[in-house]
Amino acid sequence: MARKAKGRDISGWLVVDKPAGLTSTAVVNKVKWALDAKKAGHAGTLDPEATGVLAIALGEATKTVPHITDALKAYRFTVRLGQETDTDDAEGRITETNDARPEDDAIKAALGGFLGEIMQVPPRFSAVKIDGERAYKRARDGEDFETTARPLWIEEIVLVDRPDRDTAVIEMTCGKGGYVRAVARDLGRALGCFGHVLTLRRLWSGPFNAEDGIDMETIEALARTPDLDAHLRPLEEGLADLPMLTATPEGAARLRNGNPGMVIASGVEYGEECWAAEAGRAVAIGRYKAGELHPSRVFNQ
Repeated sequence: MARKAKGRDISGWLVVDKPAGLTSTAVVNKVKWALDAKKAGHAGTLDPEATGVLAIALGEATKTVPHITDALKAYRFTVRLGQETDTDDAEGRITETNDARPEDDAIKAALGGFLGEIMQVPPRFSAVKIDGERAYKRARDGEDFETTARPLWIEEIVLVDRPDRDTAVIEMTCGKGGYVRAVARDLGRALGCFGHVLTLRRLWSGPFNAEDGIDMETIEALARTPDLDAHLRPLEEGLADLPMLTATPEGAARLRNGNPGMVIASGVEYGEECWAAEAGRAVAIGRYKAGELHPSRVFNQ
């Protein structure tokens, strides 16, 4: 007989402003403990030295995580020009140097080549799998291997500051699966001077903003109290990018049992992915077909 998971059946989102020096998994574990939650997960890994929004899903909200990981995200990062490292950030060993320093106009022109869908080779020190094993493990073991280029959508990428000749501050809005470290590396190569990430902050992810996030000190201070529960946001916020339909009482009952249920819809196309609500609370996610929602995921709330 399977062991019953410990903790509360608590659902919603806790938006954390992650500090540098913690892994995303460590933040999830701390939040899970602080809320005494039975189930928790995050919507998009941040490197340990990166800061910014890390959205933590609790309970039934974990079913909406794919919609946040698929959403656009915005980053602000500082590129150190003139140096490339084996990790593509400041934690690694310097592998290439160059004394050339591009002017602002050259940086802006080079950034134009990163707009739209690009092919990006993930850093060697990354979580992508190579023949079933994480790339970072192979890299730490000194193995010689190649990471495969993969598509990345970049909506916007602009130079926002030039503190000195050695650094450039850039803001980027992109889709899922992107590595900011790889963008800094490839920008440095495009400019002919090399580059790596010095600092990285995720400004927002889907509907969640870093400026609205709770810090780890507050989480520690409010742990296991109702005051921390008050910072939870509804799981429905994780569905902000999908059309909402209103389920009829009979339709909601059928949807909760995993069956197609009648919904009230307007301006929704046949086969479009939507979510249905009853009294404002999510019942199910699925595809709209001729007055019914055909559920793929059902919420128990």
